[in-house]
Amino acid sequence: MGAQESYPVDVEAIRADFPILERKVGGDVTTPGEGPDDTEPLVYLDNAATSHTPEPVVEAITDYYRGYNSNVHRGIHQLSQEASVAYEQAHDRVAEFIGAEGREEIIFTKNTTEAENLVAYAWGLNELGPGDNVVLTQMEHHASLVTWQQLCKKTGAEARFIRVDEDGYLDMDHAAELIDEDTRMISVVHVSNTLGTVNPVAELTAMAHEVGAYSFVDAAQSVPNRPVDVGEIDADFLAFSGHKMLGPTGIGVLYGKQHLLEEMEPYLYGGEMIRRVTYEDAEWEDLPWKFEAGTPVIEQGIALVAAIDYLEDVGLEAIQTHEELLAEYAHGRLTERGDVEIYGPPGDDRGGLVAFNVEGVHAHDLSSILNDYAVAIRAGDHCTQPLHDTLGIAASARASFYLYNTKAEVDKLLEAVDAAAELFG
Repeated sequence: MGAQESYPVDVEAIRADFPILERKVGGDVTTPGEGPDDTEPLVYLDNAATSHTPEPVVEAITDYYRGYNSNVHRGIHQLSQEASVAYEQAHDRVAEFIGAEGREEIIFTKNTTEAENLVAYAWGLNELGPGDNVVLTQMEHHASLVTWQQLCKKTGAEARFIRVDEDGYLDMDHAAELIDEDTRMISVVHVSNTLGTVNPVAELTAMAHEVGAYSFVDAAQSVPNRPVDVGEIDADFLAFSGHKMLGPTGIGVLYGKQHLLEEMEPYLYGGEMIRRVTYEDAEWEDLPWKFEAGTPVIEQGIALVAAIDYLEDVGLEAIQTHEELLAEYAHGRLTERGDVEIYGPPGDDRGGLVAFNVEGVHAHDLSSILNDYAVAIRAGDHCTQPLHDTLGIAASARASFYLYNTKAEVDKLLEAVDAAAELFG
């Protein structure tokens, strides 16, 4: 742990809330949850993919199933009433967390990807056509890039991409050239899950509004680790995922300005989102239920509140500082080696992750060797294949940090990198 280290958060106390961090892993996969005998303590550096879940969030899930498991908005009995109140209050809590005006602006989805698709099809399919354009960036996650790319193919609109410069920043002069009177939407990632770049989303949103366009912010890598206020950004839409912020899988959030959500047609049809239906037609329920067809993500939404409470108890500003400290430390240690190429901005100007390649070692081989040392990282294109093509690489290794990680774990990563470099010579 490195108890002598001073961190912006109480890492030792935080780690006590995550039993999974006490696991020992490494070597071949055996029975799920049980590593082979020759194992070492887990060093989990794959938080940009999925974070771990603290005890209060697990308790919120079990409390629901043990105490008031029932469908919402459909029963007069007490369990249904209790579940409905908790689920509705979850929307209120999320709205408060990101600075939305109320629950009407908070739609629960499965993940950021579904939120992106919801807007693309419920808004874009009706609003885009030949002559229009959607502006994205070269560093977009596939959830944004592929969704808008395919929607543009369906509608005849044009997809444009803001260049990334050699230091990993957006070329804002190029952005000004691309965003014009025919732009209807810009979709931009807040923090790149590959480069670690923190994009100027408020500035880009202002540029969109100047030409009458809307903005969609992919905040999957920012909401979990820094204060995000939709009012300050003035985003028209913003999305994030619970599983990247200590919450359960299967829950995502779409924020949308109320007047836009009211104008949009539903994306999914069925139960829950209907106010009145006949054999000939139907009327939609009020927001946000209009966009939550079928049995919704009840326990996931309730558990997301527990995750938000946990993050705010620790402090989002402190978590951001802690992540950036670890990223800068890892960036510096990797740079010292001389055989490592790191992608994105300098170590003191990035989010809490570092994507890199070791000379002579494929990223997948590196990840495999690191697993033998019980170090979990991501290897591949991180759902940013076009960006990797632009960088001229097939894959990269990515270490991503969170509130429970330490410098000692970064040192363990470097120890394993040493072993991989020696093995491949």
